[in-house]
Amino acid sequence: MDAGLTQSEQRELEGRLQKRQVKEFMNVFGNLVDNCFNSCVDDFTSRALSGRESGCISRCVTKSMTTQNRLGERFAELNASVTAEMQKR
Repeated sequence: MDAGLTQSEQRELEGRLQKRQVKEFMNVFGNLVDNCFNSCVDDFTSRALSGRESGCISRCVTKSMTTQNRLGERFAELNASVTAEMQKR
């Protein structure tokens, strides 16, 4: 990661990147929770989730995580393609 930075600057940059990644993860996680809760939970007469709600949340989380994984894979594929094109030039 040496881009002409001192060790102190590199540590600071790595710390900032790590904080940003945590913040982005928390945003994605928060959106996932909000989306699945709002889509699946509609009965507030009990403290516990119903079987239907629990199943819905499980499917929602699985689908969301699968989608995020596929988007990440596709982004990596496109990034590799663009990098290869740039290296040809």
